[in-house]
Amino acid sequence: MKKPNDNPADPFKKALAEATKVLADDPDLSISYSVDPPGQTNDTVRLPQVSRRMTRDEVLLARGTADAYALRHKFHDAGINNKYLPQGQMARDLYDAMEAARVEAVGARYMPGTAGNIDAKIGTEARRKGYDQIRQASDAPLSVAAGYLVRHLATGRALPPGADNVMDLWRGFIEDSCGDRLDSIDDVLADQQAFAKLARDLIKDLGYGDQLGDDPDATDDDMEDEAEDGGADEDEPESTGNDDSEENDVDADPEQSQDETQDASDAQISMDENADAENSEETEMPEGEAPMEPPAPQPVSDADPNYVVFHSEFDEEIGAEDLAEPAELERLRAYLDQQLEPLKGAVSRLANKLQRRLQAQQNRSWEFDLEEGILDAGRLARVVANPTTPLSFKVEKDTEFRDTCVTILLDNSGSMRGRPISIAAICADVLARTLERCQVKVEILGFTTKAWKGGQSREKWLAEGRPAQPGRLNDLRHIIYKSADAPWRRTHDNLGLMMKEGLLKENIDGEALEWAHRRTTARKEARKILMVISDGAPVDDSTLSVNPANYLEKHLRDVIAMVEKRKAVELMAIGIGHDVTRYYERAVTITDVEQLAGAMTEQLASLFDTDPRKRARVLGMRKVA
Repeated sequence: MKKPNDNPADPFKKALAEATKVLADDPDLSISYSVDPPGQTNDTVRLPQVSRRMTRDEVLLARGTADAYALRHKFHDAGINNKYLPQGQMARDLYDAMEAARVEAVGARYMPGTAGNIDAKIGTEARRKGYDQIRQASDAPLSVAAGYLVRHLATGRALPPGADNVMDLWRGFIEDSCGDRLDSIDDVLADQQAFAKLARDLIKDLGYGDQLGDDPDATDDDMEDEAEDGGADEDEPESTGNDDSEENDVDADPEQSQDETQDASDAQISMDENADAENSEETEMPEGEAPMEPPAPQPVSDADPNYVVFHSEFDEEIGAEDLAEPAELERLRAYLDQQLEPLKGAVSRLANKLQRRLQAQQNRSWEFDLEEGILDAGRLARVVANPTTPLSFKVEKDTEFRDTCVTILLDNSGSMRGRPISIAAICADVLARTLERCQVKVEILGFTTKAWKGGQSREKWLAEGRPAQPGRLNDLRHIIYKSADAPWRRTHDNLGLMMKEGLLKENIDGEALEWAHRRTTARKEARKILMVISDGAPVDDSTLSVNPANYLEKHLRDVIAMVEKRKAVELMAIGIGHDVTRYYERAVTITDVEQLAGAMTEQLASLFDTDPRKRARVLGMRKVA
């Protein structure tokens, strides 16, 4: 008899794990499922979580990911890969994308069923990253496009929607740059070493040859040449000055002279041919635009071009509903409500106060004593008393309350654990409800990292020999609790996710603020407000241990300066227990989390206040005692 609490997805997950081991030809391979992004090491595979609902997209994504990792485990040799791995980041991304395409194409030859599963995985990733919305090649990753093209040429399969868009945007440039070399892909597909050499040649053709580093094969050849040269020198007899030696030299002269003459002639012919080829290329160069060159890599941060991220492959922007099952979100939300039951009354009173202040500014007003408009019936008595008095008209004035969007960015770091994160969650929730009643759009975002101490980014950094000054060295997790266009009733349970054990980790504020700013500026509303709630400076042990101590703090200051300079978004911040006024121009610091609700409502209400003196007084308040 089936137990009530059995997970209906368990049989599928067990069967998929066994199939993955068989496909990888490794019965000892460890398979796990996690809400964290998928990953792979030498003896473990982490697959995406499959919920109790077992939706079609979940099942296809899990199967495609499992097949991709199993094929890589079976057909990929890490030693060969590391031998030919380029040094530069862009060249390395191209190399990795091509190798992943090779492995999957080889697998599709032996096991055609894997191709469809991996297509589903590629399509899901392309939709998640918005590849179907890209219209310019400069906005699409060249490395991803190169991998897609190699897969397409090797398998002959059409790519899923979104992925085909990225490939098509770059295809002309890649084919023009690489020429006939792409035709060799099919010949070397099953030979990883030969394919690695071809991949390096393709990377050079694409304009990133300076990032390849030393040619490992050339180093081996040089050592062999040096050994041969040394052996020839040892075999040569020493000159003794006798007649036999002189006769040998004389006998050798005619042949040596002939060889040297022939070599010189060949060299001259070769130089002439090269010169003719160069002249021919210069002569035949068509007029018009210069050949398209790959765009320069875009800086990671608009605020600081020197800010570096070691690897962004493992970062994620994800909805709260994708990090927990609906039943778990409902349970966590109930726990959140229970924790804050004593505080709800005070928060609701403040919310009502904010709503009254906002609605008061939305009331209609009129202009009177005008020569045209709507007849003012209240002033008709003057006309009756004195017929020479002209009629009076009135016109409704436009309200000063502009269409507005408010974004609340919540620090989801480990130091917020406990009462601070609970109160922040419930306050954001109540504000969303209140502002929605006043036709103000609200977006609630959170930021943390996927792991303590660096996660997969740090693992990759260690595997690559610990390069100096790697920049940000952790995997970001940016969470969308409520998008601006989603009604509150549909996202009510999402804020309960903040109560989930293990969610709150490190905080990298600068990139989170820049992310929230980009989302806010893309909105169509006339007025945009961004409120940050944090409990201190950005902290990530993995990043700060291998970079300057102020690396993350400097970037946060640069992002704040950029946001305030552009003035497209009105920025404010609330610090919980820590002074954030040293970062933000408009900021308030509270010493007790119980005061958070009041601080949030007062700060927002002040922004909508039309009285400049009152607004300046509230915004000038730097600390709530």
